[in-house]
Amino acid sequence: MKSLPSKALIIKINLVFLVCFLVAYAALLHWQLSSVYHEYAASRPVTCSSCECNHKVEAGIKMKEVLEEQTVNGTKAIVKKKVKHKKPSFLNGMGRGMKIVMVNMEEEDISEWRAHEHITTVQFEKVSELLEWNDLFPGQIDEELEEMDNRPTCPEIPMPPVYSYSYMDMIVVKLPCKYPEEGWRRDVFRLQLHLVVANLAVKRKRGKNGKMKLMFLSKCRPMMEIFRCKDLKRREGDWWYYEPNLAKLEQKISLPIGSCKLALSLREKEINAYDISNVESNTKLAISREAYATILHSSATYVCGAITLAQSLLRTGTKRDLILLLDKSISGPNRDALVKAGWKLRFIRRIRNPRAEKDTYNEYNYSKFRLWQLTDYEKIIFIDADIIVLRNIDFLFHFPQMSATGNARSIFNSGVMVIEPSNCTFRMFMQHQREIISYNGGDQGFLNEVFVWWHRLPRRLNFFKNFENSNDVSVKNQLFDADPPQLYAIHYLGLKPWVCYRDYDCNWDVGFLRVYASDIAHRIWWKLHDQMDENLQKFCGLTRQRKIELYWSRKKAEEMGLIDEHWKINVTDPRRYTS
Repeated sequence: MKSLPSKALIIKINLVFLVCFLVAYAALLHWQLSSVYHEYAASRPVTCSSCECNHKVEAGIKMKEVLEEQTVNGTKAIVKKKVKHKKPSFLNGMGRGMKIVMVNMEEEDISEWRAHEHITTVQFEKVSELLEWNDLFPGQIDEELEEMDNRPTCPEIPMPPVYSYSYMDMIVVKLPCKYPEEGWRRDVFRLQLHLVVANLAVKRKRGKNGKMKLMFLSKCRPMMEIFRCKDLKRREGDWWYYEPNLAKLEQKISLPIGSCKLALSLREKEINAYDISNVESNTKLAISREAYATILHSSATYVCGAITLAQSLLRTGTKRDLILLLDKSISGPNRDALVKAGWKLRFIRRIRNPRAEKDTYNEYNYSKFRLWQLTDYEKIIFIDADIIVLRNIDFLFHFPQMSATGNARSIFNSGVMVIEPSNCTFRMFMQHQREIISYNGGDQGFLNEVFVWWHRLPRRLNFFKNFENSNDVSVKNQLFDADPPQLYAIHYLGLKPWVCYRDYDCNWDVGFLRVYASDIAHRIWWKLHDQMDENLQKFCGLTRQRKIELYWSRKKAEEMGLIDEHWKINVTDPRRYTS
């Protein structure tokens, strides 16, 4: 019969097993920490030269590849594998030793870059996912509060501590691209990355007149509103290489981050400041590179409006050229009158809207894209032909593309807008005219899908003749009637003054157009008309068809018993009796 082992022996054996277990556990824990260290070493921000970083990075990358999938304490841990995009080939011709900063490149394998350049990674707080595009570009803001210097505050988009970084030669950034999702351009994080790069480029360039190289990694084109089409120098696959005009870029980042705040206050002291800067900078050469423009195509209906617009601009004392784009559908006598009114004519070939029905009002409104072909001018202020200008607006040439007044939601109105001609931009329009869907089927909707980041001008620069409520009626009519004018321009929505009898606004006679009716604004237009040369006034006549339409609309208003009784007004307009 075998003897049982003593208690002391059993205790010794258990202690041996316990010691072996602790040693094995410590070894495993050390192996895990070492792995994490190498992964961290490969991905953390670095500010070392290529030779200092090279061996450390390689070790980290090798370990990362081994650890793509492993089991720790029975739990599977997956390490995200980094994406590697080959450097663009044209980078080799730019020389070595550049100081490069990287933005949003954490998920990229940048070992190929580290081997040749001095690399720094920019750290910044990502914008909150709760911040939406409409917070930056609201439908309306209280401009009157801004006039009283109690300005609304735009939401904040975090920026990196720019001046904590040394001077740099190139910025490399990865941009998200959610195309073809609806509204993919209105991505707040995407905007933040553009603004981070713009701030770094302007504030961390080398020397007073230094240049900056920008490299974007994205399937989508970077925002043209911030980085101009003409500054794109090379493209290779998903790489976009820019050499931006830093002076123009600096002006853009000095403006509000969205239309949540006015880019310009119309308080007199600010207008005077712009006037002074213009006097200093507006040499004859500068003035010759700026112009006002409008467009006529397919119909002579707006000839009278264009004549009146030119006359209104000249009365403000502007010295800029007045450029009119038109096609051959405008008759010889009409062209002569337009020249006499002050326009310089530029003939164009119409551009058909691919989504428009035949013979509809917007069939050829993509012809407005031709404005970007006016490359003999650096800056254009476009004005619709149903607008008159009451005060000098030359100070708008100080503002960049795209500056305009708000319309609704997050969009701008294209009736008055500051643009910068560029053949590159025009080609982009033409290449994507079928792909980009306009919310209203016209040029305004198209342009709002291209220029989603825009600068809000005060509504008095493009004041709509429409009334959404009873309070609007009294407030707006007071502004229309102000003498001297408080408004800079009136935009005549609805039926135009020249297709009505001069006695009253004929929008009153059509039920769904009554929101555009104002006899006061109507009189303002006719007052300007009466100051024009009589030979120009002749081009504001009424066709026989239009007189018939006016007769029946008055008749219908009488039958409906419209309580304002404009249909009772005796018509004295001499055009009623002339052919």
